[in-house]
Amino acid sequence: MEIKKKLLDLVRDKIRFKHYSYSTERTYIHWIKYYIVFHNKKHPIEMGKVEIESFLTFLATKKRVSPTTQNKGTAFAKQNVSLENQAFSAILFLYKEVLGIDMSEVLNLRIKDIDFGFDKIYVWDSKSLKDRTIPLPQKLKQQLVVQVELVSNIHKQDLKNGYGSVYMPYALEKKYPNAKKETPWQFLFPMKNISSDPRTKVKRRHHLHPATLGRNIKTASKKANLNKRVTSHIFRHSYATHLLQAGIDLRSIQELLGHKSVETTMIYTHVVSEMNKAKLVSPLDF
Repeated sequence: MEIKKKLLDLVRDKIRFKHYSYSTERTYIHWIKYYIVFHNKKHPIEMGKVEIESFLTFLATKKRVSPTTQNKGTAFAKQNVSLENQAFSAILFLYKEVLGIDMSEVLNLRIKDIDFGFDKIYVWDSKSLKDRTIPLPQKLKQQLVVQVELVSNIHKQDLKNGYGSVYMPYALEKKYPNAKKETPWQFLFPMKNISSDPRTKVKRRHHLHPATLGRNIKTASKKANLNKRVTSHIFRHSYATHLLQAGIDLRSIQELLGHKSVETTMIYTHVVSEMNKAKLVSPLDF
């Protein structure tokens, strides 16, 4: 397990670089080791969503006894959820901060995720590991139709040039070995050029780089004369805030955002409340 040892050293280095507490370091190392051993010591770069889900499901359904307590009832249930959250946070840190594998929702969209017939977009939420659907904006529908056609043509050319394969999560690649060259699995927003996959060295067209997305958003915000900080994460908050202002109920917003708990969604009620206060005027201006 020499690879595993080096990987954990990288995890420790990244944790200490970010000045996380020692208890966090111990917790993250524990869950990452557990995750790797659970999958028969397979390297994390060969795993993805399916493996993460199976591990967390195991914790939720099989691992009922904690090594630190034998409590039962509500307190035990809360602790069990806490353990799952710790495990997920550790694994997310491993992929994003150590392995550099971004789990951004929009970048991971593939052609198959756009349902023009039912006006739905299927999204895998990296924060909750749950698949969900959101409404397809009608104002963007035609642009997305054009984008799908563009990507399809690019893919055809890539196939002619001897390329055309796309990154697939390890388990899915094993289950559907031919899917990586099929049009539905191509990324909706691909890179301009073919590049070598850092994990397998296979030359393929990956999705748009997160840094490129960030630069594009920054450029667009300047053109729109938005004199404030704008990021993809802020778009997510804006999406929720506008839904709440439009009178959409909290449960529906919770499902659209993929929040595990409605309490997380309720944060936006405070935001809207503050915005409403901003509309108040001084009596002197009546």
